[in-house]
Amino acid sequence: MVNDLSKGNSLINQFVAELRDVNIQKDRMRFRRNLERIGEIASIEISKKLDWEMTEVTTPLGTANVPMLKSQPVLATILRAGLPLHQGLLNYLDGADNAFVSAYRRHHKGGNFDIHIEYLSSPLLNDRVLILSDPMLATGQSMILAYKAILEKGSPSHIHVVAAVASTQGIEYVKSHLPENATIWVGAIDEELTVQSYIVPGLGDAGDLAFGVKE
Repeated sequence: MVNDLSKGNSLINQFVAELRDVNIQKDRMRFRRNLERIGEIASIEISKKLDWEMTEVTTPLGTANVPMLKSQPVLATILRAGLPLHQGLLNYLDGADNAFVSAYRRHHKGGNFDIHIEYLSSPLLNDRVLILSDPMLATGQSMILAYKAILEKGSPSHIHVVAAVASTQGIEYVKSHLPENATIWVGAIDEELTVQSYIVPGLGDAGDLAFGVKE
């Protein structure tokens, strides 16, 4: 299932618009904060799909029965660009366990590139809900490689994929490589993907915009 959060009137459209705007992008702190905000909105939407149970809470004047999360998910992201989006998810799902995957593109002459995984830190995932985030879902290859790498830690009961901006091609690739117990949440979907695998209109390189141009 693909959930395009840009459909309808939602503040997520404003946050995505600011992420795209070449003038607002000059403010790195605002760029990171807008990614956080998208993560926060996604966390609320995803929370509606999680398992809840009634819990008795003691107040100064008595007790109240309140729905509480039955179990905490595992939040995973791809370094480095994914950190602000991950933080947004963690701001609201603040009891979650966390996992991190390091993936990078190795470019070749002619414009081709390979994606390599070099680091993984994760708790056990058996029967856990996994929320895997990355700001840009371009080809979808990084997301699927990260997903396959993290399966070393077990089989999740459900996978939620979160992205700020995705290409149609990336969405289709991820859909075809994830199991049926997976849901995709995205702030906006763009049709075009260049031969260099950049989303158009997209927003540019999220990692560079958030943290500075890498060498």
